[in-house]
Amino acid sequence: MVKVMLWGSLAVLAEGKPELEIKARNIKQLLDRLARDHPGLKHVLAKGVSISIDGMIYNDAWFQEINDENEICILPRIEGG
Repeated sequence: MVKVMLWGSLAVLAEGKPELEIKARNIKQLLDRLARDHPGLKHVLAKGVSISIDGMIYNDAWFQEINDENEICILPRIEGG
């Protein structure tokens, strides 16, 4: 199980829980299971979010491996240039 911190309004969409534990080995599994277990997050996850793993931001890195030692944060998609 990995611990996932949800930033800002994402926690509200997950029944007010700022931290969740999810069984996942990569980002795709994590997002799929979050959408399944917390339907309020489904539309935001479908639009796209940014994932921080140990301080490094990942966008669309579906098969990036994760484990229970990683610090994982999900935040609204960071865009810009």
